[in-house]
Amino acid sequence: MIKRIFLLITAMVSVLGSNAQQDSQFSQYIFNGLHINPAYAGYKEDIYIQSMYRSQWEGVKGAPKTFSLSADGAVNDGRVGLGLIIQNDQIGAQSALTAYANYAYKLQLGNDDNSRLSFGLAAGFMQLGIDGNKLDGVTPDDGAIPVSSQTTLLPDARLGVYYSNEDYFAGFSATNLLAQYAVKRNNNNILVPQPHFYLTAGAQFPVSDDLRLKPVVLLKDDVKGPTSLDLNAFLLVKERVWIGAFYRTSVSLYNKSNLQSDLPKESAMGLILELFATPNLRIGYSYDYSLNGLRNYNYGSHEISVGFYISRPNLRRDRGLKCYDF
Repeated sequence: MIKRIFLLITAMVSVLGSNAQQDSQFSQYIFNGLHINPAYAGYKEDIYIQSMYRSQWEGVKGAPKTFSLSADGAVNDGRVGLGLIIQNDQIGAQSALTAYANYAYKLQLGNDDNSRLSFGLAAGFMQLGIDGNKLDGVTPDDGAIPVSSQTTLLPDARLGVYYSNEDYFAGFSATNLLAQYAVKRNNNNILVPQPHFYLTAGAQFPVSDDLRLKPVVLLKDDVKGPTSLDLNAFLLVKERVWIGAFYRTSVSLYNKSNLQSDLPKESAMGLILELFATPNLRIGYSYDYSLNGLRNYNYGSHEISVGFYISRPNLRRDRGLKCYDF
């Protein structure tokens, strides 16, 4: 039992970093870039509604659970993207409810209709909380544990830029840009997310008439926590089914003196499947297998997504051929 608690604490440290709550982890961000980049709003052109649920480290008490609901679409002949994303996170005694309105403006580059550069902005709020009733102190009347539930409401913003054409894409974004400056300094029990930076890129290659290969790379950094690298590879089969695998690890881009030097680098590997059940309905599932010290103490991480297009007659239906349309 002591060993299990120690491993859980070690894993939490690698996720939370130092005195900061990290952004929630999604494996299926590749199917909806709005989760990490506001400049992606409207890229599917249709109005697209998606929900995602993730249960991380299944079987571990207090492990992270996340639910999100998003909607976005394009207006003004596709030049403007609008979106809304709401998300609820629970990790142990901590909770976070966030909501952002997203705006993106797209510039067509050259004569290619599908070559676009987009600039995005998201503004919203985060309600952060901690429930002291879910915590047990090491000593009686531990002052580090709040007596009851505490919450705080903070404004926040995100920025992003995104380029794509039919063959490849690349994007950079930053999240949690305002909240840390708005929090009251006497509220020391609630961990406030620090700025996160995302760099992503990918391409799409035809393998045969029925198969297309899409490699995707995501680099995530929050200055204080470990820098995370996701390597993904997908096959699109007959424009109906995405089959993919990923490997997640940490990388050392620069020195972070606040981190333990012996933290394990390997984080997880897993499989992702997404099916176009109908032309308008997408259903996805992913499974993460832990590669760190928690691998023998949980049943993996499970993630489910359901997306639905509300189509308009003048939009094209060849969604599977667009590199940026995850």
